Amino acid sequence: MKNIFNQIIWQFNFSTSDQLKAITKAAGKKRIILGTSESESKFIGLKEAVCLTQKDNLFLNLDHGKDLKYIKKAIDIGYDMVHFDGSSLGFKENIKKTQEIVDYAHKKKVLVEGEIDPISSKMTDPKKALLFLKETGIDSLAIAIGNKHGKEKVKIDFSRIKEIKELTNLPLVLHGGSGVSNDDLRKAIKNGISKININTELRMIWKESFKKSLKKKSVKPYELLSKGQEGIEKKVKEYLSIV
Repeated sequence: MKNIFNQIIWQFNFSTSDQLKAITKAAGKKRIILGTSESESKFIGLKEAVCLTQKDNLFLNLDHGKDLKYIKKAIDIGYDMVHFDGSSLGFKENIKKTQEIVDYAHKKKVLVEGEIDPISSKMTDPKKALLFLKETGIDSLAIAIGNKHGKEKVKIDFSRIKEIKELTNLPLVLHGGSGVSNDDLRKAIKNGISKININTELRMIWKESFKKSLKKKSVKPYELLSKGQEGIEKKVKEYLSIV
């Protein structure tokens, strides 16, 4: 499973089957990660998410998991990866709970992404990242380097990415990819980012397409949702062509 990070990999979140269909169609045979947050997974269902993503090029990740029992349930059901977001905890408590998840997940060959500082908050300290890795044994790390969730314009600290990468040699994760320009995404990859998460932009496309579809006379769900699929598919292909 660790070979998943031997080249840049994209994560696209979904919570409905039509979103998922658009994402996987755009990806074709390319390797991608499909993400569901705790709330997204509760909407679509953990078991359903696993059943819908059973292809060799697809990897399923529980994104921003905070409930340890729920994360363990996702692992037991068949998620390939889990992200424990302990960024709201004190550093020592975050380490302790991340260790617990890592121990549980690794026994089942499931990868664990950790997080030290809340995205949109402080910048991740490279030395702190190294200590966190040594104490927890995480497989990847979500870092705060000027990125934010959503579509807000951001200023990325590329030198910090490079410093964390050189010090830890960990696969580094960029959350909030929707708000980062394509040029900055390329630069972030060049400086050490291994995984990029996209969610907000796909949600916005889905919502706007659905609103337009509702103006039609049709009451057939598959007709109302089809336009949203087209928009999502186009945007995912655009991201996958960046590198």
